Amino acid sequence: MKKRERRFFGRKTDHARFASEKKKVNFVSDIISLVKFGVLLSNVFPVFTGFWLALVFTERALLDHWSVLLFTLAGSTLVMAGALIINNWYDADIDSLMARTKSRPTVTGSIPPQAVWISGVATTVGGFVFLTFTTMEATIYAFVGWFTYVVLYTMWSKRRYTWNTAVGSISGAVTPMIGWAAVAKAFHPVPLLLFLLLFLWQMPHTYAIAIRRYEEYKAAGVAMLPVVRGIRAAKWQISFYVVWLLPVPFLLGALGPVFVTAGTLLNIGWIVFTVSGFYTKDNVQWAYLLFLYSVGYLMLLFLVMIIVTLPVFR
Repeated sequence: MKKRERRFFGRKTDHARFASEKKKVNFVSDIISLVKFGVLLSNVFPVFTGFWLALVFTERALLDHWSVLLFTLAGSTLVMAGALIINNWYDADIDSLMARTKSRPTVTGSIPPQAVWISGVATTVGGFVFLTFTTMEATIYAFVGWFTYVVLYTMWSKRRYTWNTAVGSISGAVTPMIGWAAVAKAFHPVPLLLFLLLFLWQMPHTYAIAIRRYEEYKAAGVAMLPVVRGIRAAKWQISFYVVWLLPVPFLLGALGPVFVTAGTLLNIGWIVFTVSGFYTKDNVQWAYLLFLYSVGYLMLLFLVMIIVTLPVFR
């Protein structure tokens, strides 16, 4: 009898441990979803790139500025995470209508709305506290990005106007300027061109998502360009912005011929991919592949910027 009880309690303990571990995994998954980890990462990388290029062009050493780098990355990451959390909190109603967002904790209720709001505000404030240890200019750019994304995009334009994408693009485009301004004044051709590059990149990237999720955005009543003006109109807009990316690598010629070549090849590849969209019979698949290409494009382009400016290549 005692032996059976020990076995029974052993099973109960194992079950409780499993439930506890599952709860931890779900919590981590909820946090990753809440801060939109993929989006967050794609915005932090340009911050670092801007910081790195500022060091290169002002001939300063990373070791002399490592503490500023840490404050810059920590602060900007928290500010952006705060903006994304508040976006999740505000969009909970329409997220419940879309397949790609209906599992977010703000929809499932696994994290209470009030807790989401408080964490978004607290994370934002914490980020700005860190940024005060960098420069005022970097802090201002971070605020511009936060305000544009949270207020002008999420709360004002996203559900009302097709040009919401242009508004949202500004918030992502300021990221390298945050990094650069933490080192030197950002009124310099390189950070301004990086702003232009990211603004132009964001438009086709977002339109690809909107085409792929056309039915979901339509059901949610979000005024995305493909929903309001049609998929073909969105394809023409994608073409417009991708073509305008062509001269950017040449304008960033100070980064060297390797970067110019890599950037041009990536741009040509994007143009070819875009043109194929006018002949495709499967818009959803095409848009998904275009989305993947845009993500790879951004990561590769900014990685090349760093590699070609490493001391060993200069």
